[in-house]
Amino acid sequence: MPESDIQITVEGTPNPHAAKFVLEHDVPGEGSRSYFDPESAADDRLAARLFEVDGIRALLIVENFITVTKTERLEWPDLLDEIEEAILEALHAPDEL
Repeated sequence: MPESDIQITVEGTPNPHAAKFVLEHDVPGEGSRSYFDPESAADDRLAARLFEVDGIRALLIVENFITVTKTERLEWPDLLDEIEEAILEALHAPDEL
């Protein structure tokens, strides 16, 4: 599936350090899951890829959305493109992991 087939909408949350990345379809993987560090996300390709983005502090993946919590030192405009790119890369990666 070409990357352009996946639409991502970004929504705010009550927490100014968290944003919700909503996809048109459910995120692959088993059920809802949350991660608070790269080590706990090592077996989840999508979460592991997102933790490669500097400034990511926590992830919540549920159905068709990913809530990303960032550190306070970075601002959302500095992270949005890189987070969306990480999501697309992870969803299009071959099933080798």
